[in-house]
Amino acid sequence: MKTLVIYDSLHGNTKKIAQAIGDALRADIQVLHAGEANPADLRSHDLVFVGAPTHGGRPSPPPKEFLGEIPANGLEGVKVAAFDTRISNKWARIFGFAAGRIAKPLQRRGGTPLGSPEGFFVEGTEGPLREGELERAASWAREIAERAR
Repeated sequence: MKTLVIYDSLHGNTKKIAQAIGDALRADIQVLHAGEANPADLRSHDLVFVGAPTHGGRPSPPPKEFLGEIPANGLEGVKVAAFDTRISNKWARIFGFAAGRIAKPLQRRGGTPLGSPEGFFVEGTEGPLREGELERAASWAREIAERAR
């Protein structure tokens, strides 16, 4: 199964999650920063993960720009999953999280979601990741990949 993980990371936490996803899947896999990914290449993959840190309830700018460049039906026939990194406090829950705002355009452009958007927790604004989050990301990725088969 040809898989692509696209991410942005400001403090390195989301990059670590993206790499954990890539390491967990024993497939033909690429892990790319959103600025390196080509929206025209998406249909050549069976499964695409997209993730970003949450800022003000939204994904950081590079993934938002990438998602905006995906042509209509550019994900037709592609299975997709969205993730983010986030803090857990009252204010964050009020504004929402990036993963849901990543999942919607993936689906609008023809992607088939393989589960609910997933969030991985950081301690404070810059991290580090909470203990156990890399393992949880790997487990989540394996579950998503199993659904893709």
